[in-house]
Amino acid sequence: MHRRREGGDLWYFPAGLPHSLQGLGPDGCEFLICFDEGKASEFTTLLMSEWFTHTPPDILGQNFGVPVETFKDIPLRDLYIFQGELPGDLAPDRAAVSGKGAPPHPFTFSLGSGAPARETKGGTVHIADSRNFTVSTTVAAALVTVRPGGLREMHWHPNADEWQYWIKGKGQMTVFNTGPNAVTMDFNSGDIGYVKKNLGHYVKNTGDTDLQFLEVFRAPYFADVSLSDWIARTPPAMVAQHLNVSEATIAKFRKNKPEVMPV
Repeated sequence: MHRRREGGDLWYFPAGLPHSLQGLGPDGCEFLICFDEGKASEFTTLLMSEWFTHTPPDILGQNFGVPVETFKDIPLRDLYIFQGELPGDLAPDRAAVSGKGAPPHPFTFSLGSGAPARETKGGTVHIADSRNFTVSTTVAAALVTVRPGGLREMHWHPNADEWQYWIKGKGQMTVFNTGPNAVTMDFNSGDIGYVKKNLGHYVKNTGDTDLQFLEVFRAPYFADVSLSDWIARTPPAMVAQHLNVSEATIAKFRKNKPEVMPV
């Protein structure tokens, strides 16, 4: 596959499949790489230049069916991120890389420009997982936008740990564990957050602009449990005894997973 992508897009590379990325004019690109293996890094990436550099020239010549001298000027250092030339029109490149046509399940997905899975007065949630981004069977993601003063509701994720990248804005996250143990921290753009599976947490926008962060899960699908939705669907008399509030008050609790408050 050979495509041009825009801001807010996702690209999924199944393990072991070769790929490359090129920045376009006028200012290149910036992207975030997430792995479904915690030990993965650029040092565990098989680079074409590295393979060529450490292969005897006679083997290269025999393998590609060309004279050995063909490879006398290959780079002697690894080319992981390097300055090249801007690519030309997309059509010739597509023709060059075409094999048996496009794959049955696209490797690309427009996360930011599609319809949100949930939208309220407080913000939006866009979701990409194996249910709509079919090829992504090991990673799920949610792009969360919280308006000023808004709250990503109290919830937890039952199927995976949550890895966060804070894209813009500022906020505060509190994570709860048994004990009770809890931690509250401030976050800004460029920060990373981490919440273990099943730990309750919430995110509050503490700035005067939109807060946006990316949630990534090592799971085939996105799943979360809303505290409000759970309590509102539990026998009210029992909840009333736990919280020492009236059943009439419990009846006002939000159902159907608000996701971002206010609704």
